[in-house]
Amino acid sequence: MTDYADWTKDLIADIRANGRPTSGYFEGRPVMVLTTTGAKSGQPRTAVVTYSRDGDDYVVVGSKSGEPEDPAWFTNLVANPVVTVEADGQTFQASATVAEGADRDTLWERHVAEHAQFAEYPSKTDRIIPIARLKPLG
Repeated sequence: MTDYADWTKDLIADIRANGRPTSGYFEGRPVMVLTTTGAKSGQPRTAVVTYSRDGDDYVVVGSKSGEPEDPAWFTNLVANPVVTVEADGQTFQASATVAEGADRDTLWERHVAEHAQFAEYPSKTDRIIPIARLKPLG
């Protein structure tokens, strides 16, 4: 595999050009380009994130593949909840809210049903993997 930064840059370019990934691991999977505002830097930060849907909301999971800490993009959206989403060939702003309790549990089950690889992540970490709803604005 190429350098991770280059791979991510190419994946983002593919999503932006085609509205979705057209080759490689993410081909055919629902992924978005998510731009957050850095919690410390205040600068735009871009990540590629798998999502599921709950009605009009996009649901993103801060799994980091079961690593011990939340991904930086999740920390950023908690600190600065207005984000930019590029998904399904559209670009829009959304407001992020962290799901809790029964809502979080329901969203987790649905997400795992669509993305089976997420099922193993809780066993790899001591943290509760966070989930956020991205509600389109406007």
